[in-house]
Amino acid sequence: MKSFNFARLGAATTFAVLAAALAMAAPSQAAAAAQAKAKPATKVPAKSAKAPKRYTIDQFLQTVSIAGASFSADEKRILFSSNETGIFNAYAMPVAGGKAESFTKSAETTRAVSFFPNDDRALFSRDRGGDENDHLYVRELDGSEKDLTPGEKVKASFEGWSPDGGWFYVATNERDAKMFDLYLYNAKTYERRMIFKNEKALQIETVSRDGKWIAFNKPNTTIDGDIWLYDIAKAELKHITPHTGNVSFNAQRFDPSSQKLLLLSDEGGEYSRIKTYDLASGQFAELEKADWDISFTYFSRDGRFRVTGINQDAATVVKVTTWPDNKPVALPKGLPAGEMRGVTFSKSGQLMAFYINADRSPSNLFVIDFKTGKAKQLTQSLSKDINPNDLVEAEVIRFKSFDGMTIPAIYWKPKEASATNKVPAIVLVHGGPGGQARRGYSAMVQHLVNHGYAVLDINNRGSSGYGKTFFAADDGKHGREPLWDCIEAKTWLAATGHVDIDKIGIMGGSYGGYMVLSAMAFRPEAFKVGVNIFGVSNWIRTLESIPPYWESFRKALYVEIGDPVKDREFLIATSPLFHAKEIRKPLIVIQGANDPRVIKPESDDIVAAVKKNNVPVEYVVFDDEGHGFSKKKNNLEANKRILEFLDKYLKKG
Repeated sequence: MKSFNFARLGAATTFAVLAAALAMAAPSQAAAAAQAKAKPATKVPAKSAKAPKRYTIDQFLQTVSIAGASFSADEKRILFSSNETGIFNAYAMPVAGGKAESFTKSAETTRAVSFFPNDDRALFSRDRGGDENDHLYVRELDGSEKDLTPGEKVKASFEGWSPDGGWFYVATNERDAKMFDLYLYNAKTYERRMIFKNEKALQIETVSRDGKWIAFNKPNTTIDGDIWLYDIAKAELKHITPHTGNVSFNAQRFDPSSQKLLLLSDEGGEYSRIKTYDLASGQFAELEKADWDISFTYFSRDGRFRVTGINQDAATVVKVTTWPDNKPVALPKGLPAGEMRGVTFSKSGQLMAFYINADRSPSNLFVIDFKTGKAKQLTQSLSKDINPNDLVEAEVIRFKSFDGMTIPAIYWKPKEASATNKVPAIVLVHGGPGGQARRGYSAMVQHLVNHGYAVLDINNRGSSGYGKTFFAADDGKHGREPLWDCIEAKTWLAATGHVDIDKIGIMGGSYGGYMVLSAMAFRPEAFKVGVNIFGVSNWIRTLESIPPYWESFRKALYVEIGDPVKDREFLIATSPLFHAKEIRKPLIVIQGANDPRVIKPESDDIVAAVKKNNVPVEYVVFDDEGHGFSKKKNNLEANKRILEFLDKYLKKG
């Protein structure tokens, strides 16, 4: 498993541990492989198509972002997060439809976690200015708030409810900043006791419903990981996945009867599949496989349903089946096209909430009532000012890189682009390492495409979703082969016939920002401009300054990128800051002052160094953001500045 992810473009998220080992060079299906030959994404029209109505970023950001879902005890309301006011807070909406009620009104980014199972109290999380030291809070019945995990440097996370709702689990690093211990909280009094003292930097994954077992994940390298089991009554910790070679094991959930652990593994193949581990006998058995990586599997609260996600060519295909017979659950016909996300069930299992997200439609919340067999859409997230017909559908394309490796990508073509109206283009690089360019709505991308920029969102080698060989193909090669994939993307763009080959820029956030700086420093002739959003400029400093709670995957991080002591010369050679004198194309840098992953000095130094070259450099810093911008006002400013920069130096320059 690739066990870390520097990326967090857009709303704040936690540092992700990717669940599966991923990625061979060729697509996983014969039909996909047939697309590998580089060719235009769409047929070139004879005449220039009419440009769509232009929308401002203000209009795009009037779109509401929502996430999460938790049913109330009486199953009449749903708790979720929304940035309707410009900053994320917790809201509750009637299942029958209607206006959402604000549960929190904080000036800091606040995420809904869960209704209490037996009353209308709610849990939510909040950090300060994007510092990622999330605390867990309770909203009492009278509307007051209580911090359940106080402490200046404490980071905490909710880990689930007991079946009766009388207890809940919380992980915090208050004892040791490097380790997360697990506590059991009384749902009435909030009294707690530690049930696992973490002294091996294990990653807490799940607790069995009978409260007897805890499953942990332990990444060893980017493509190798183990599972440990803890018997709470006996206080015994057991390693259950001894193996040789690079094999990923990743715990998911215990089955509803607490007899088996469901896990993901790529043992014996390129792609992760679901296995079971029998707690009594210690025997493994295969439960489910697919032609792509299975990303996750979990159960409804009543144990009658299982939800599984398959990472199918840059989009998640969700399956809902009954348990334990694994029969498909029939969903209502007529649901909008798009990717189903965030499936959750009410306590009785009668109601199922989920989101549908599509290229031209941001996430909207739906509820299915299995008793009536009908689905109801509760939200309309897209700004009323925007006609979805003016937005564009993405296309999955593939091209051959310099060494013949097949590189997947997501292409967004402006409506007006043609052989007689060639447009500028952006090669967009996702974060990670090990992230993935995916289908779905992106206000940032649609805004750029709406203003006449083609966008090629590239899955360079090392991206997840295409088999573990492809996934590990960037290990120890950053600043070289993965970057060259981005350079080769220009060849594909030129072959479309509707891109101006002299007007191609590169853009990315976090690790993608590092790729931008690498392109500008190591291949300064390749791109006309660079847009660096909180990207790494000096690997030595970044690796030495990572948050202490990343201890569980520090070794994997060093294998992936380099050891700041043992590999110092290599890291200097691949860090753009030490080669900044080579950067001679316009650059814009955007940074959050409170970023704990890619700290502000990373951007300060590269900006100062490039300015010495008499190169146009713009620098935008947000004092109240971290690794990703969760406040609308900041996203508005960042996107405005990016478009103005591109218009000046790429389109017109």
